[in-house]
This record gives sequence, C-alpha cells and structure tokens, in this order.
Amino acid sequence: MAETELPTRDAQTTVQETDVLIIGGGLAGTCAATALSRKGYDVTLISTHDRHPPDFRAEKIGEDQMVLFERIGLSDAVRTQMTAFDGVWLHRFGRIVERGTKREYGSDYSDLVNALRRALPQEVHAVIGRVEDIETTADRQNVVLSDGRKFSARLLVVATGLGDAIRKKLGVERDIISPQHSLCCGFDLAKPRGDFPFPSLVWNGERFNDRVSYLTLFPIENKIRANFFVYRNSSDEWTRSFRDHPEQSMRVLMPGLERMFGEMKVTGPVIARPIDLVRVHNHERDGMILIGDAFCVVCPITGTGIDKALTDVDRLCNVYIPRWFESPGMAAAKISEFYADPVKTARDESAMKMSLHSKSIKTETGFYWKLRRLRSSTLGRARYVVRSAIKRLKS
Repeated sequence: MAETELPTRDAQTTVQETDVLIIGGGLAGTCAATALSRKGYDVTLISTHDRHPPDFRAEKIGEDQMVLFERIGLSDAVRTQMTAFDGVWLHRFGRIVERGTKREYGSDYSDLVNALRRALPQEVHAVIGRVEDIETTADRQNVVLSDGRKFSARLLVVATGLGDAIRKKLGVERDIISPQHSLCCGFDLAKPRGDFPFPSLVWNGERFNDRVSYLTLFPIENKIRANFFVYRNSSDEWTRSFRDHPEQSMRVLMPGLERMFGEMKVTGPVIARPIDLVRVHNHERDGMILIGDAFCVVCPITGTGIDKALTDVDRLCNVYIPRWFESPGMAAAKISEFYADPVKTARDESAMKMSLHSKSIKTETGFYWKLRRLRSSTLGRARYVVRSAIKRLKS
C-alpha cells in the first residue's frame, strides 16, 4: 500500500533496507516490481504520485505484448483493464486491402498503469515521494527522499520513462538521435463503436509528401479512439490547425475516409505529443540499471515501445537479477551483462532502425529512398493482388 503520510522524526533517520529499489511507477517500473516480488525479492517502488497522472502514451497492444505480460504475471490484470477486439482492417492504395483477424487490445495508458498498480503484490513497499539524493556503489545503493526518508538497496532500477530529473542526478547523459522525429495525436470520435463496420482500422497516408504515416481507429470500451501519426514538428502551423480543426484536416489528408465510413466528428480535446528518438550513454555504472524509455525512446509509429519496455523487464527480472543475487556485490561488470543481452539489444536496435526507416521512406527525397518507395509500393500492390486472387479461387 502506498505511503502517503508524513514521516516521523524516527522514520527520517532510519534507513529502510530492501533488495531492489525501483524509481518510477509507470508501466516498466510497476511490472518490474511485480515480477521481482513474485520471485521472493524484497522490493520498494518509489513513485511521485499515488495514481499515474493523465499521460498520452501507447494505447494499443497485440498478443505478442500480452505474452510478455503473461511472463511477468500480469496478463489477467491487463486483460481485465483493456478492451479486446479481433482484427484490423488495413486501408492502402485507395482501398481496404486486408481484413485481419488477430486479437488486439486498447486502453487509456494511465488507466492501464493504474490497473497494474492495483495488481501489485501486497509485499511490494509502494512509496510516494520525490527523490532528493542518490548514491550508487558496487555494494549498496542509497536514496534519500525530499521528506528525509532514506532507503538502501542492493540494486537500483531506474524506470522513470521520459523524465530527466533522476537521469541528471545520476550523471547519465543522453543523445537525441532524431529531435522532433514525429508527432502523435490522440482524440475520440463522437460516433460509438457500434456505428463502425470494422473491429479496428489502419488508414495509411495516401501521398508521399503528405507527411502522414497512418491513422488508426480502435475501441476503448464503447468509444472509438483515434491515434494519428504524422511527421511534423509541434511548432508547425499545421499542428496548431489540426488541434483546432481536426475534422477539416483529416478531410484534406484522407478524403476517402468519410466517403467510406461516414462523418468523422471529433469529441473532446486533441492531444499532440512530439517524439524525440533518444538513447543514453555513460550508463554502465555500479549498482544501477535503466530500463524502458529511461534507457531508449523509439517512435510509437512502429508499435514497439511497450514491447521494448516489457522485454527489458522480462530479461532483467527473469534472467539477470536472479543470477546477480547469487553472489555479493553489484559492480558495473555485472550491470553490463544486461545491456549486452542479445535479446534486449536486438529489440532495441530493431525498434530504433524501424523508427528511422519509417520516417525516411515517407519523407526523404534522395534517389535511394525513391527506389525504396517504388519497391515497397510495387511489392505491396502485388502481394494484395495475389491474396485477392487466392481468395476468389477459394470462394
């Protein structure tokens, strides 16, 4: 249970010992706390809020991510929170080219994180507070909160997402690989879920120079949620115009959308979040690990963000921490094993490569990318023609 009361003078001077201290109560930190507690470790989870505040992040996952939640032991909580839907209609080349049947899930990100927090094992020490000071060594990691509470752990896990304060306290530096890489817009449609014929929809950008990756429509409970991904800067006039007049902007960019599915009236606010591609360096230190977006931020257009975070949690909690706790100390030589893990590095590198490639093939004007676009379009059209022919033969 979260500690919200003011500490007594004794509590301010007493050091609370724990096996693993996790800073950050978002998706990665909460999942790590659950996974480690269920393995018998004494875990303390420090969050700045007793409930995760509104946060426009990943709102849709697939079965591959659900498998990772299952490995951590949280699939039941996730399934209870998220809205399941079976299939995605894909619009490309001016028509619906595919009607998939794979199950996916939708949820507001903050609601999902709060559901994961409610599912924390009772043994997890959930603490509400702000970190004032951190000291890391090869043996013990010491953390002091702004109210004076003190904690000491064998291992410190930093899962602070996009926040920079803890990273800066630790002296970890970051590289912005691609600033203002993309813009993610989120909003609700006025028409309810039952008014649409599709389980969910992905509508790809229709022209090379429209800077649109895709629009996806999917259910969260009875409403239809829209995530619109574009390669724009948050300061562009286009962004301000889209916030103020989203329906008009979508009609210009995707004129066939309303012809196919009727009026697309937006209700509620339009949230626009700019994305920088980021990776840290100078991070292989005694006693501490960075996971999830605290280590590496990729573009949500690729749909790999939650998968990347859960892969970190899975490898750290199920492979490395059990191995490290078999022997004394937590020197950087141990820590480096996690960052070199082949499963983790493959996931990180693939997600970053996809992020960069997806933008380049949509926006770059060089000869190489013109050829890549031509190849992608030709192969895509051929693939869908063959699929249609096979379906006709079978029917």
